[in-house]
Amino acid sequence: MTDYQHPIEFGLSLDPTADRIGETRHLARAADDSGLEYLAVQDHVYQPGHLDALTMITHLATQTERISFLTDVADLQLRPPAMLAKAGASLSVLTGGRVALGVGGGPSADAVAAMGGPRRGGAETITYTAEGLQIMRRALAGETVRHLGEQHTVEGYQGGPVPPRPVPLWLGGQRPRMLRVAGRHADGWISPLNIYVPPDEVPARQRIIDDAARAAGRAPADIRRIYNVIGAIGPQGGGTGLVGDVQLWVDTLTHWAVDLGFDTFIFWPIMSPRAQLRAFADRVVPAVREHVREIREQR
Repeated sequence: MTDYQHPIEFGLSLDPTADRIGETRHLARAADDSGLEYLAVQDHVYQPGHLDALTMITHLATQTERISFLTDVADLQLRPPAMLAKAGASLSVLTGGRVALGVGGGPSADAVAAMGGPRRGGAETITYTAEGLQIMRRALAGETVRHLGEQHTVEGYQGGPVPPRPVPLWLGGQRPRMLRVAGRHADGWISPLNIYVPPDEVPARQRIIDDAARAAGRAPADIRRIYNVIGAIGPQGGGTGLVGDVQLWVDTLTHWAVDLGFDTFIFWPIMSPRAQLRAFADRVVPAVREHVREIREQR
């Protein structure tokens, strides 16, 4: 059993499709009112129908007041780390600290090359990502960044503005080498969707992160664990991911929190997003919070 004892938090993934922005605005405002902690925006910028994630977040920040935004995840190969840190810091200042940066090494070499980025191999991408996280952390702290590495050369960037609160750097990935980067350098691990990293595969991945953290002199409990969960809440059968009634969702997310170590769940509804958001926020979220609290008090 693994429970890193972080507060349990919840978010909603928003569709970045350009022709659905009206519905997306409605969902963002509803989630802001619902008590969720995050609105997550994917960053598949090579999709012609998708809005740019950072531009979309900037717009939606003007439509909301309380909820934070998460890039889930920003492509570091198409958003160089010093520039992404600048964007993250700017968003944090403009929103009063409502930003967490999820980042990743990029979906594929082909997708990166299609948009004009260099075609890097797997080992190069790992090094690029690890160096990029170090650059971003220093830039977000307002430090002068000088980095002469294998994949990055930064000759004296002065970071700033300094965000009103620290901007978390959460790393998305699922393979061992990237998980080790999360353990060494990231503030959190973002797992891909539960259909890509199913629950029975999570413990092995958590151990890789924990071992890498300890080897780097870090405490595994300092690293947040975020799970993207696709599915539907309701009595209907079938569908993709976690599909079932409210009680199934409550029991499952509670188990994933106290036994698998996740502290944040980002919901990707596969149908009726308005109704699904209401069911999630009104019935699932408060019950999971209460169940986790009770279990932790008994342990």
